[in-house]
Amino acid sequence: MISFFIALAVLLIGYFIYGKFVEKVFGIDPQRATPATTMADGIDYVPMKPWRIYLIQFLNIAGVGPIIGAIMGAQFGTASFLWIVLGSIFAGAVHDYLAGMISLRDNGASLPEIHGAHLGKGAKQIMRAFTIILMILVGVVFVNTPATLLNNNFTQGWNPYIWIIIILAYYMIATLLPIDKLIGKIYPIFGFLLLGMAIAILIAFIIYKPEIPELWSGLQNCHPDAPNNPIFPMMFISIACGAISGFHATQSPLMARCMTNEKQGRPIFYGAMITEGIVALIWAAAAAYFFGPNSVVDVTGKSGAALVGIIANTWFTPVIATITILGVISAAITSGDTALRSARLIIADFIKINQKPIKNRLLVAIPIFAITAIILIYSISDAQGFQLIWRYFAWANQVLATVTLWAITVYLVKNKGKFWYLITLIPALFMTMVTSCFLFVAKAADGGLGSILPRPVSYGIGGIITLICLIAFAVWHRKLKKE
Repeated sequence: MISFFIALAVLLIGYFIYGKFVEKVFGIDPQRATPATTMADGIDYVPMKPWRIYLIQFLNIAGVGPIIGAIMGAQFGTASFLWIVLGSIFAGAVHDYLAGMISLRDNGASLPEIHGAHLGKGAKQIMRAFTIILMILVGVVFVNTPATLLNNNFTQGWNPYIWIIIILAYYMIATLLPIDKLIGKIYPIFGFLLLGMAIAILIAFIIYKPEIPELWSGLQNCHPDAPNNPIFPMMFISIACGAISGFHATQSPLMARCMTNEKQGRPIFYGAMITEGIVALIWAAAAAYFFGPNSVVDVTGKSGAALVGIIANTWFTPVIATITILGVISAAITSGDTALRSARLIIADFIKINQKPIKNRLLVAIPIFAITAIILIYSISDAQGFQLIWRYFAWANQVLATVTLWAITVYLVKNKGKFWYLITLIPALFMTMVTSCFLFVAKAADGGLGSILPRPVSYGIGGIITLICLIAFAVWHRKLKKE
């Protein structure tokens, strides 16, 4: 358990030291007016208190990613601890902070607008479509997961479509209402609940003293199907929201439209990601014990969602266990609705339709929800359908993070000079390698070509793609310096 507490301390230190460094690289201006004050519309551009924005941002980006993703990532062994800590500090939090601050400086621009401004109009159109598809997939995943958890734990025997209809109806209301009317009021409560769950598990560590594996015991791959799931790149796809996630950058503009001062950026964007890393670390450590040889419960073949219930019911009283499960459900729901809200705003930005009139919001939202419902029907009717959707969601999520890192790198080159762009260039290259290799290393059932390509060839192709991206960047950078 020593490794766990060291990792926890490093995450906290990372916020105060590296987070401050990244803030200086960006160069905040506390006197600069923000979109919440210059473009207030009472719908999406609404000034809110910083602590409230922080909790909403944390809940928006968290979802079930730092819980389910961290649990499944823990199967790979203690290497998951390293990725959560280093990924959160040097990749995820940097990605979230700079994407959010660039949006803040650009009147709360949506993520595809940021891509277009720094990667070109072609990239803007491609990423606009890609991001909308990802947001719909997030909506699907975060309807299916809470509906399944509710049905399995509280209403066994119900038709699962009952919960799906209820959750979708709520999503429609949350998507259409002004951000301060529902999201701004109840989400901070859910944010405290999600933090409370993590603290409860931390207390359980102290009481039960589970044998959590240590880093110095080795970084060997402990996955039950290790031959088909090498740590690189599979673990880096499994643990997304707990280290770096493209979905986060789609949520940051929502909060950028509510901030009243640029100095709020570090706690809201960088801080929320570090908080999520802490939550992911706690759940990964708990799962590492239950996956280990000394577990008091056999979890062989159990899904991440099932393990949430096992952990809660093993360590907590029935009341606290129920609250924990409800907390996971609320985390999923409160990310699903903001994902679909983001899709509405991205489409509205594209077709340039004012979102103040309710009829305009309905005009954009109804097609989004219709497509979401169709995919949901498929995912419920076919057991393998949801697994396929989840795999594509996880990979697409990391691809979006990769493209966003490249866009931020271009922004830093143009606006900050020197070598400050290295803080995002290095993570961009790493994530390019991760997402490229996944396509060729993953077996066919996971959406890759690993079933037909030899492993060295797969890594080689991923390396070549990464090298091409680096060369293209170097050529562009050299050309820019000559201008």
